[in-house]
Amino acid sequence: MGPVIGDILPLALGIAISPLPIIATILMLLAPNARASSIGFMSGWLAGIVTAVIAFTLLSSALPEGGSGGGGPIAAVAKIIVGALLLLLAIRQWRGRPQAGSEPALPKWMSALDSMSPVRAGVLAFVLAAVNPKNLLLAVSAGLIIGAGATPATQVTGVSVFVVIAASTVVIPVVAFLVASKQLAGPLDRLRVWLVHNNSTIMAVLLLVMGVSVIGKGVASL
Repeated sequence: MGPVIGDILPLALGIAISPLPIIATILMLLAPNARASSIGFMSGWLAGIVTAVIAFTLLSSALPEGGSGGGGPIAAVAKIIVGALLLLLAIRQWRGRPQAGSEPALPKWMSALDSMSPVRAGVLAFVLAAVNPKNLLLAVSAGLIIGAGATPATQVTGVSVFVVIAASTVVIPVVAFLVASKQLAGPLDRLRVWLVHNNSTIMAVLLLVMGVSVIGKGVASL
């Protein structure tokens, strides 16, 4: 169990500290209908992560076994491909970072967050968690690792740990804001500004580290 948890921790952190969902969460928490929309967003985010990691864990479990690293040669090649895609995304993020002194451009959908209904917020969060290419590749990598676990208990524990860590940076601010909204409004807005200006750089570094790590695990499993 220990090696599985150790291998998926960086991948879960890669989703957890992805700036865009954190920025979206903060924008919703600062909106007039913060309570309802943020709960919807949090629920969709959790559902998306759970769906993605369980789907790829089940898929990985069905792959032929073999190889020194577990999961077989098919899983090993899949890891290498996923790692390469993460590296390509890292290069894209780095090239797309804003120039010094310029205002970063945010996705157009963020302008509608302050008036979004709970259902729409939940659907948006689900898409960001389960369909967004960066998060999807990290979930694929985690599923391949967890699916190669020796026992069902190891796989269940791996999925649980992955979901808790990956969802923490959306769940914790929402729960904390619902408890102490007035005290957190200022700090959350300052965090939002910092994340907006450093989004591309943060993601480029994260994807680079994750890509190299996943490729290494794939090569070791051949």
